[in-house]
Amino acid sequence: MKNYKFILSISVIAVSFFSCNDSNGKADGYGNFEATEITVSAENNGKLIQFSVSEGDVLQKEQFVGYIDTIPLALKREQLQVSKAVISLKSKGVLSQINVLNAKLKTANTNKTRAENLIKDNAGTQKQLDDVQGEIDVIKTQIQSVEIQNAPVVNELKSIDVQLKQIDDQIQKSKIINPINATVLTKYAEPNEITAFGKPLYKIADLSTMQLRVYVSETQLANLKIGEEVTVKIDASETMKSYTGNISWIASEAEFTPKIIQTKEERVALVYAVKVDVINDGSLKIGMPAEMWLNNSEKNNN
Repeated sequence: MKNYKFILSISVIAVSFFSCNDSNGKADGYGNFEATEITVSAENNGKLIQFSVSEGDVLQKEQFVGYIDTIPLALKREQLQVSKAVISLKSKGVLSQINVLNAKLKTANTNKTRAENLIKDNAGTQKQLDDVQGEIDVIKTQIQSVEIQNAPVVNELKSIDVQLKQIDDQIQKSKIINPINATVLTKYAEPNEITAFGKPLYKIADLSTMQLRVYVSETQLANLKIGEEVTVKIDASETMKSYTGNISWIASEAEFTPKIIQTKEERVALVYAVKVDVINDGSLKIGMPAEMWLNNSEKNNN
């Protein structure tokens, strides 16, 4: 009986000791890991001819991952080129005249540059430069005169050129290019599906550096500053696993504690959100809970 009472007394003392340690060793903030997620969407309409993306893939910036059918655009481009050729043939004289004048203008601009360089080297005169500039002005006036006289033809050709540029842009946007170094989180489309402009194709996030969003009270703000190094801890198999983190953002306005945070009393308290950047060794996942310890606090507790 005496032995039983002795063991019970030891147990009570041990529990009290560890309870005190737990209360003294409370983290400075609790939260969950997150990452900036980007949804990559289609920039054109059509059939997904190729789409080599799978969830979990690590993609590089500017990596080609697929393309949307460009045959209709290619046919339209060919049609415009034929129209342009027909118009050019009918107005061959006008185009030839403009091409000759453009060639003269190019030569005159070269002479202007040469004259400017001679003046800098004190080997030329201002009159030489003025003469060349006068020649440029005359050629530009001649080009403008020819274009005005043949405005319908010139405008039609310019319109076709603009349409060709638009089609080239659409063809380029039919290529699906990954925007950043990131990991594929979710895939929304499959090859041979019909997609449309703005339709999501896949979601990615850079998981190499994770952000821990924690909430702290107003009294803790004085101990926090952007760039400060802190310790981040997550649950491991036997003990807490520690990481080094850096505070990258502190909210400027208070908010009510999110509902995921502990007791009802704490949920109605005003807190400030803080983001901590942590380099991911592969163990950190989006949504994973973690603790933030201020290094000063941790030293004091120890």
